[in-house]
Amino acid sequence: MSKETSKVDSTNRKVARAMDIRTAIGGLLAIYGIILTIAGLVMDADARANVWAGICLLVAGAAFLVWVKARPTKLPEAAQTTDAGQPEKS
Repeated sequence: MSKETSKVDSTNRKVARAMDIRTAIGGLLAIYGIILTIAGLVMDADARANVWAGICLLVAGAAFLVWVKARPTKLPEAAQTTDAGQPEKS
């Protein structure tokens, strides 16, 4: 495998990981968790429901993001092409 091919493969994997639904869900849950945690700490209330909900969302978001790293998306193998740019016939 040439350097150019491995570079393209690496770029494709990064794009596939970025477009994975688990990344979007994990990021949104983490952002909402941060907002709720800060809101719960800033507001002076006896019930700290926002803090607990924020912590739970942070944990869930982190779990999704760890899941993406632990089991990355598998890309289908690209069809091998000949020098003329046409797919090889088996």
